[in-house]
Amino acid sequence: MAKRRRKYTAEQKVAILKEHLVEGRRLSDLCDAYDLHPTVFYRWQKEFFEKGARAFEKEVEGRTKKLEQKIAKLEKK
Repeated sequence: MAKRRRKYTAEQKVAILKEHLVEGRRLSDLCDAYDLHPTVFYRWQKEFFEKGARAFEKEVEGRTKKLEQKIAKLEKK
């Protein structure tokens, strides 16, 4: 049976990165604890180093836009 894909919020991603980069927690321990593949972690890290905290804003904006559209649709009913 296939694993279900997990979605992490921007805050969760930053917290996971912080655990490794600031607190020194081993990557293998993080991956086990959060059911995360190391490749995903390194992609998040690269995005964070390139763009800083704004690296994950796109997700939040996209999710907010979808919710606003859903609200508008429900208000029309």
